[in-house]
Amino acid sequence: MGRAEERRARQQGARKAKKAGKKGGIRRFFTWKKILAYVVTFCALLVGGFFALYLLVDVPPANALARKEANIFKYSDGTIMAKDGEVNRESVPLSKIPKAVQHTFVAAENKDFYTDSGVSFTGTVRGLINTALGRGKQGGSTITQQYVKNYYLSQEQTVTRKAKELVISLKVDQQKSKDYILAGYINTSYYGRNAYGIQAAARAYYDKDAEQLSVAEGAYLAALLQAPSQYDYSTAGPNGKKMVKARWNYILDNMVDKDWLSKSDRQDMRFKKPIDPRPIPGLEGQTGYFIAAAKKELFKAGVDEREFEAGGWSITLNIDRKKQKSLEKAVRTELTDKLDPSKREVDKHAQVGAVSVDPKTGGVVAMYGGAGATKHWTNNATREDYQPASTFKPLILASALENDSTTQDGTPITSGTIYDGTSRRPVKGSEVGFAPPNEDNKSYGPVSVQKAMNHSVNSVYAQMAVDVGLSKVKKTAVDLGMNGKAGGFGENPSMSLGVMGASPYDMAGVYATLDNHGKKVTPTIVKSAEKGDEKAELPDPTNGQAISRGAADSVTSVLTGVVADGTGQSVRRQGMDVAGKTGTSDDNKSAWFTGYTPGLVTSVGMFGEVPGGKQVSLRGTAGGGRVNGADYPASIWAAYMGAAVDDTKDTEFDLDTDMGAAVPPNTPPSPTPSEETESPTPSPSESESESPSPTPTPSQSTTTPTPTPTQSTPTPPGGETPPLPTAPTTPPDEGDPDKRQRP
Repeated sequence: MGRAEERRARQQGARKAKKAGKKGGIRRFFTWKKILAYVVTFCALLVGGFFALYLLVDVPPANALARKEANIFKYSDGTIMAKDGEVNRESVPLSKIPKAVQHTFVAAENKDFYTDSGVSFTGTVRGLINTALGRGKQGGSTITQQYVKNYYLSQEQTVTRKAKELVISLKVDQQKSKDYILAGYINTSYYGRNAYGIQAAARAYYDKDAEQLSVAEGAYLAALLQAPSQYDYSTAGPNGKKMVKARWNYILDNMVDKDWLSKSDRQDMRFKKPIDPRPIPGLEGQTGYFIAAAKKELFKAGVDEREFEAGGWSITLNIDRKKQKSLEKAVRTELTDKLDPSKREVDKHAQVGAVSVDPKTGGVVAMYGGAGATKHWTNNATREDYQPASTFKPLILASALENDSTTQDGTPITSGTIYDGTSRRPVKGSEVGFAPPNEDNKSYGPVSVQKAMNHSVNSVYAQMAVDVGLSKVKKTAVDLGMNGKAGGFGENPSMSLGVMGASPYDMAGVYATLDNHGKKVTPTIVKSAEKGDEKAELPDPTNGQAISRGAADSVTSVLTGVVADGTGQSVRRQGMDVAGKTGTSDDNKSAWFTGYTPGLVTSVGMFGEVPGGKQVSLRGTAGGGRVNGADYPASIWAAYMGAAVDDTKDTEFDLDTDMGAAVPPNTPPSPTPSEETESPTPSPSESESESPSPTPTPSQSTTTPTPTPTQSTPTPPGGETPPLPTAPTTPPDEGDPDKRQRP
């Protein structure tokens, strides 16, 4: 071999060696042949593991639901309040359930139930992955799998339980008929209202036996299984009602797709509202309200409803026994003892709801829901179907301060800013026309923001809401704790009159946030909940800054003026700072007082309601005339707070503000300090007949004031309760004969 040939041979050898080296390291393990081998090996191991699991796991006996324990509810001091947990279930054979009703459950959960193998491998794998990753509950289970979970296993979300569910479901599907499985599923499922099985559910929601159910009723019961409490139409909020109707329609449409229901019959079907919940025996008085509210809170926090109803939980509430007794006594002495339903029809319509919250912890220390859960199932403390009226005005001011808002002419909005308080004055800067009358159509002319709050001047706060921006006002209200999805919460000038729905629970949280210097307070009735070693993870009730401390403290300062020199004078306390606001709604259908001391916040609402939930006027209650926020609600508030508040601590607000009635007169920030420190306080008759404060200088006026405000003839107060001994004057009447929002 020549030297040239020898050199070429060496070069070729080097190239081959280099090429072989490139295939070394990690790449030599990932040739396509080896990858295929890995996949085959993995599948073989998976199949082998599943086969072994299939051989090892047998169909177990029924789970421990038959040995269901009671749930124990306790007061904040550990004293037992009630035990709840009797199983309400009666199994019925499938032959007693109409075929079309059976199909509603199949259409809701598993359209291919009659032909599948009992499991959904894709759904189960997805559930296993999400469970392993901690993503919570996942759908995709067949009816067979859900029956196995209900009857043989538990509701826990673990990979082990999911794997067992898969194996047992395959075996049950092989060993039992589809009718047997469907009957088991329908009879073991939880429908809410403490009803297990379709027979108990038919009784609870329609007061009939399962065999008498219509297709429309069956579709509703089938829809309930996805979220029993959330989908209970009688107690659901607006969003819950929409969701359950959507699911009801989905079920019926699926039935049409499967030829189980004709298109003509489907078109003729209308959603039938179920009957109101029946009271649970043994949960009389306020206890039933406590337990229902506690369950709702726990389920919202992620506690599985069916697992909870299986029992064994110990739940401690924030309810303070002494404060609770004081609240119940206040309602009785200040209102119910004065009612005589046998003589006055209107006295049958008066409902009261109240919530008292510790602003530092968010704990609901006392709650009044009505005459009792066995007499009036709707909890008046949590219902959101009545207007909060002028108790909404402080939220407009809070939004103005939080957003550094200005008037139409660019003047910063503070407690001393001057507005035109003329009644029926059209708002400026709004595309929607709005000219609300003031109480009794009284005009105030040029008036400070502080005095307008004291006397709840509608025209001022309607203009202020527009000045701030309606979307900003709503955002602030929601940030403070109001339900932005409540009925009537549209972004229009009428928002300023509190025309949206709200509950005492909501308003107590809003005012507690103000009391807590703007740090968000979400009222919570549950202190702790545990079952064995398991503890419910509850959200922090005081978390995050809703608005700045300066804005919150300034509103508190202004609200002390309502109590010192306004519609809330009857709740004044010697030696204790008090802030609050009255409210009376359209046609006198609701009346409110929400107020607070440095250490306790309480909201009292009074509602006119006839059986069926229709709202009616409170006028004439207890033989009086109009019922205003300064009447019974304020009296109940004062009587309760007088017993509940500790006079030895937290007597003064710690405010970081330079505005409002709480600021000492010697350091007035307002351009018109005389507006803030008027003395002496006029009597109601004087305040109705005398002209308002002197006209300010032009630089102070944000609108063109009426030189001589017109005064309407005041309507005599009616139905007022005498002021408490500490109150030097009788509060002005809040009525409005023009059927508009009142303070």
